[in-house]
Amino acid sequence: MDILQNLIDIKNEIPEGVRLVAVSKYHPAEVLLEAYNAGQRIFGENKAQEMKAKHEVLPEDIKWHFIGHLQSNKIKYIISYVSMIEAVDTLKLLSEINQYAIKAGRIIPCLLEIHLAKEETKFGFSFQECRDMLKEGEWKKLTNVSISGVMGMASNIDDQNQILNEFSSLKDFFNELKKDFFAESPDFKEISMGMSNDYKLAIQAGSTLVRIGTKIFGERIYK
Repeated sequence: MDILQNLIDIKNEIPEGVRLVAVSKYHPAEVLLEAYNAGQRIFGENKAQEMKAKHEVLPEDIKWHFIGHLQSNKIKYIISYVSMIEAVDTLKLLSEINQYAIKAGRIIPCLLEIHLAKEETKFGFSFQECRDMLKEGEWKKLTNVSISGVMGMASNIDDQNQILNEFSSLKDFFNELKKDFFAESPDFKEISMGMSNDYKLAIQAGSTLVRIGTKIFGERIYK
């Protein structure tokens, strides 16, 4: 697997203003180091203890994005160094991250995960659940989290039009939230959508962060 060439190829396809999150879950630290040495700095992990173990042995300037479903009892493993938590799907989780962040003396950028896909297995707020949560206003009391945008996954299908429509609906929703709730917040600027099989469509729809693993590292070695 030529990780350097893969990164060059992908970065040549990504326009300015879109950042690459290298999804490194299930890959060993030495593979991440290869990508790091090729210039990659943002890595995405979905298991807190695996991310902690890699953080401890890899360069300190890596920006770690937690992209999986985060359980409350795992926040402590990542709070001291995580750069962004991309998949916050309840106010309760946002509040718990805030409590840990206060203890750590940090402000943690978080994305609100929106359920786009037709599959029931995915996590995330519906559009209406997210509107309702923001309207209630409890989130405004959370001093140590910064709501920085939205994240979503399209349906795992071959229909390019449906995938593009789902991504476009998230971009429209981001614009709505920006206007209604975050007009005064320069931090609310990220739309994380698109993976190895659909990132070009996500970019077309307005993504600012693409999460790519297989196209960089090859198939994962599942544990």
